[in-house]
Amino acid sequence: MLMPSIFSNDLFDDFFGAPFRGYGQVASGTHEMMRTDVRELEGGYEVTMDLPGVKKEDVKAELKDGYLTINASSNSQKEEKDKDGRYIRRERYSGSCSRSFYVGEQVTQEDVKARFEDGTLKLMIPKKEARPAVEDKKYIAIEG
Repeated sequence: MLMPSIFSNDLFDDFFGAPFRGYGQVASGTHEMMRTDVRELEGGYEVTMDLPGVKKEDVKAELKDGYLTINASSNSQKEEKDKDGRYIRRERYSGSCSRSFYVGEQVTQEDVKARFEDGTLKLMIPKKEARPAVEDKKYIAIEG
């Protein structure tokens, strides 16, 4: 009889890590660390991303080729010692994750407004109409 694991959502999560995940599944931790809500407003989109345990200086937002990419990294260290200074437990965590969203090539870096407060990143992204490519005609001067 299979019993659920007390450390994860599935009994097999502890045994079959990232190499055994199926296509389209998110590696453990990424979807929990960067939970994102996207809300459509009249003039744009409000993106709210949970980044628990991450400091503002460890969050980077980049806009390139119409894609907005958010990178976050976190480092923590916990130490517990007994009265003689011997380790009872030592834990370290270091990791990073990122998410990308296509926002359109008309959106510029100056258009996106970002605010980080209490482990939550909030982005305001305006709606921009895709402009049709205008053919730029270049003529050769003819002398004579």
